[in-house]
Amino acid sequence: MDEHKHLRTGAQLVMQALVREGVTTVFGYPGGVVLPLYDEMIHWPQINHVLVRHEQCAAHMADGWARSTGEVGVCLATSGPGATNLVTGIATAMMDSIPMVALTGNVNSWAIGTDAFQETDIQGITIPITKHNYLVRHVDDLPYVLAEAFHLARTGRKGPVLVDIPKDVFIAATRNDFPETIERAGYQPSRPINPIQIERAVRLLAESQRPVVIGGAGVIWSGTSQALCDLAEKCDLPVISTLLGLGNIPRTDKRSLGMMGMHGEYAATRSVQEADLVIGIGMRWDDRITGKASGFAPRAKIIHFDIDYSEFSKVLETEIVVPGDLAESLPAFLEAAQSARHDSWWKAINSWREDQPIKVPSRRGPLLARHVVEALNRHTQGEAIVSTDVGQHQMWVSQMYQFKRPYQWLSSGGLGTMGFGFPAAIGASFAHPEKEVWAVVGDGGFQMTLQELQTAKESGIDVRIALINNSFLGMVRQWQELFYENRYSHVEMGSPDFGLLAQAYGVSYFLCDIPDTLDETLERARNTKGVVLCEFKVQMEDNVYPMVAAGSSNDHVIVDPTKDYQPFQGLNCEPTAPQETPAR
Repeated sequence: MDEHKHLRTGAQLVMQALVREGVTTVFGYPGGVVLPLYDEMIHWPQINHVLVRHEQCAAHMADGWARSTGEVGVCLATSGPGATNLVTGIATAMMDSIPMVALTGNVNSWAIGTDAFQETDIQGITIPITKHNYLVRHVDDLPYVLAEAFHLARTGRKGPVLVDIPKDVFIAATRNDFPETIERAGYQPSRPINPIQIERAVRLLAESQRPVVIGGAGVIWSGTSQALCDLAEKCDLPVISTLLGLGNIPRTDKRSLGMMGMHGEYAATRSVQEADLVIGIGMRWDDRITGKASGFAPRAKIIHFDIDYSEFSKVLETEIVVPGDLAESLPAFLEAAQSARHDSWWKAINSWREDQPIKVPSRRGPLLARHVVEALNRHTQGEAIVSTDVGQHQMWVSQMYQFKRPYQWLSSGGLGTMGFGFPAAIGASFAHPEKEVWAVVGDGGFQMTLQELQTAKESGIDVRIALINNSFLGMVRQWQELFYENRYSHVEMGSPDFGLLAQAYGVSYFLCDIPDTLDETLERARNTKGVVLCEFKVQMEDNVYPMVAAGSSNDHVIVDPTKDYQPFQGLNCEPTAPQETPAR
């Protein structure tokens, strides 16, 4: 009898599906209803299972794997609380269009709906936060469902897919095999490109005097970063990156303006507000970018390239939409576009750059988070994979770390998930054991997921943590300072002795609390194998600038009012003597 005619259990089919889909690592936590799968897993040494300490971290690790590779990340949990613990991680992936397959167990199919022990309707719970999900009631359906789940996760606008499998389905057997092709009625991963829309976009670009490109994560996921760089060079275009689009063009490229918006660079935000044409490529019009939507780019027409038709005109009225896979539409646009120069436009942009550069405080005073980020960028030469939590440190990294390529930058954008940074870095470390991986985290977010120190330690991976400890929930405190008249409410954050904590987990620990030892600390950390925790005790009260207040127009940028600052040096630059610079 042919192999495909052999009886295989549901558990065997799951493991075979993982191998078929090229999965090598699964992040999970066992429990009663998934024991048949864990029992089968013993016979599949080609699949590395990473035992996490909390299921939410399993989802974040799968997410970090996906963001750093471009491939589908996989997490696994049991029913009830195991499955619900995945929810925040799945929602994080959904908001940021991350390809993920979440496998959950459920109670026996005949017990569903009876409020059985650890029964939860995880399918119903995750409908709003998944691209698609399944409850598999019969083993005969499992081969096709698993193949389709991976197909949906990695095609079109990528996203998480959940497959919920009752215990008896893991145990039951079928002769059904995996399909050769996937055909799902109504599912259209992308639309064919429209030459007329391309032609219209080219004409509008040729007519513009002050064009700007905003490139999002879609550029990265579609593999079109080089096409974006070529377009910028051919048409002399300034390129702004969204938060998740950082790395789609090298930050050292002269045409890169960095990030715009709420905590973006002044020149980038100002350029959009003064532009006569804004070309959004592979991005959504997030409120952190647009500010008050009615005040966004008031002088500009808008062209929008995206694979997801539902994003068109959802937030902003768009002059021209170009639906379809960027792997097709962007090269077509590049080929058809006319070469151009915009010297006067660049003169204005460069004046804004000079007027309000990203600044690094001199090292005469206390240690600041910006010192740490600047030094990390300089020591790693912009080559590391960097993951962050959410907060002030996330914004400083996005401003100052000069990412060179796609898949270097891991951060929760849409959902803004604290606790994401460290487990995501662990996922990236498993995916790239040969690369330098840093998690830049705050004392608040790190205390949400620090138990994964044990996971990283026993796995033998190399991962480094830059813990920015200001004893505050820094971004919340900043808002309370600026908009609530310094009424600090429940933002002071106590911490354990992180040195003793590192000792308890058996990981390396370095402490830095003054600027003079910063470079030495980073060098020692980079030369230490395994899990390394670097605690940087920084000034308690420090604010991120520039800033556009929530709900305000991008015309209302709050700039840094402090003195004694020097322009950010960037790569291959040694620190210079501090200089007095007037406040702007």
